Amino acid sequence: MPLLHRIARKDHAAIAFILDGSACEGRAGDTLLTAILSQADAVRQTEFSGQPRAGFCQMGACQDCWVTLADGERLRACTTPLAAGMSIVTRARLAA
Repeated sequence: MPLLHRIARKDHAAIAFILDGSACEGRAGDTLLTAILSQADAVRQTEFSGQPRAGFCQMGACQDCWVTLADGERLRACTTPLAAGMSIVTRARLAA
């Protein structure tokens, strides 16, 4: 079940992306964090305890929301804008 539910910006242009192999849709102006949490209940699982994480500082300082693109590039989900065609791999899905 998604952690976030969109209540605003529903009229912004749709952006198609892939999340852990599944086709998804975000909106223009979304960060990766917003796009992911509109589809899932966590961004990743912490490597220390395995507990789900959903971002912490929301400004790119804490390192809690790192995700990886299918090509191996690592990005902070809270400060990276969603772009059409991105293929995102999350630790939450890898561990599940």
